[in-house]
Amino acid sequence: MNRRALLALAPLAALSGCITFHTVNDGVVRARIGETVRVGVMAVKPEALLEDSRCPSGVQCVWAGRVRIAALVDGSPVELTLGEAKPLPQGRLTLVEVYPARQKDTTLYPDEYRFGFTASDQQ
Repeated sequence: MNRRALLALAPLAALSGCITFHTVNDGVVRARIGETVRVGVMAVKPEALLEDSRCPSGVQCVWAGRVRIAALVDGSPVELTLGEAKPLPQGRLTLVEVYPARQKDTTLYPDEYRFGFTASDQQ
C-alpha cells in the first residue's frame, strides 16, 4: 500500500477502537457502582453489592435467588432488593434489573455490574 492510502485509512483505524453504547428510552435509569444518576426526583448512587444469589444461567435451582445493594438516595443510605419497591419520602424506588446475568463457574466482580432503577410517585 502506498503512503497516501495509509494516511487515508488512519482515521478509520482510530475509530475502530471506539465503543458505542446504545440507550433505550424505556424508563429505566442504569448505573454502575459509584455512579450517581437521576431517577425521577431522586439522586441514586449504588455503593456496594451486598448479595447476588441469583441462579446461574443454564442451572436448575430450587430458589431463584436475589440481589441486594447498598445505595445512597439523596445522600441517605438505603438497601435495595431486586424487584422490591422501596418507599421513600421522595417516592417509590425500585431496583428492576441487574446485569450481567450470573454464569456457572464464572466470577462476577463489582465493577462489572449494571443496575437499572425506576421511580414512581408514592401512593
